[in-house]
Amino acid sequence: MKLGIVFINAGARSGQSIIDLATRAEAAGVESVWTGEHVMIPVEYDSPYPYNENGRMGVPPETNLVDPLITLAAVAAATKKVRLGTGVNILPQSNPLLLAKQAASLDFISGGRLMLGMGIGWLKEEFDAMGVPFERRGARFDDYVQAMRKVWSGEVVEHRSEFLDWHGFKSYPLPVQNPLPVVIGGDKGKAFERIAKYGNGWYTPRPTLDEVLKGRDAIVDACGAVGRDPAEIEITAMWHMAAGLDTVRRYEDAGIHRMLVPVMGRPDDTVDQVGEAIAKLS
Repeated sequence: MKLGIVFINAGARSGQSIIDLATRAEAAGVESVWTGEHVMIPVEYDSPYPYNENGRMGVPPETNLVDPLITLAAVAAATKKVRLGTGVNILPQSNPLLLAKQAASLDFISGGRLMLGMGIGWLKEEFDAMGVPFERRGARFDDYVQAMRKVWSGEVVEHRSEFLDWHGFKSYPLPVQNPLPVVIGGDKGKAFERIAKYGNGWYTPRPTLDEVLKGRDAIVDACGAVGRDPAEIEITAMWHMAAGLDTVRRYEDAGIHRMLVPVMGRPDDTVDQVGEAIAKLS
């Protein structure tokens, strides 16, 4: 079982505190550090957060949410081996060519450590502020990720679609990893079909093993429909440490590949506890 920490960019006291957290995690044997993304948090919003019963994010608008890729670039410069994950960036509200360039550059400067987690998003108010239609964001995601793979191929890019008109260019550097891991978040709508078609991994926010296993089974079915081996999909789930170490063992026995521990609140203590868990599981 791989153990990581998540939301290292959320609630940060300073840039140095992020670097200190990441280097402490690497020294403790933590496999990966992950960020979250919101460009802004509305003071008031009607969009329901899909992974909380009360429909709210649980963080105030004043929370420091440092840009994920800038965060991970700084971490890459200060570390040697810890893997770098976005959990998750909101692809449909982004410029896909710029994001493809940034992701390739980050994988390049980190020596091949990026896992690019992406989702379709849920916060309409954020899309509105970004000037991007909220409607058909799933179709936009599917088109963007296919187009981004072309950018990372090193070949001349030709991609004409409802959303994009790209032709006759190349973009370098290329990612070190081939393929660059695309980890797709969420479990709503066509999420599992999307994972089977375009993903290298699934990032699930669900808090129970039963829910995660239902998603895994749905991925198996979706992979069967497109002729893909579901063993190619790495599953990343959440571990709240109060649930105990036996929870990790149950997830591991069920074939889940990675668990992430949220570090907002008391990050140093949490990293030390994750390090102790890694030692006990070894």
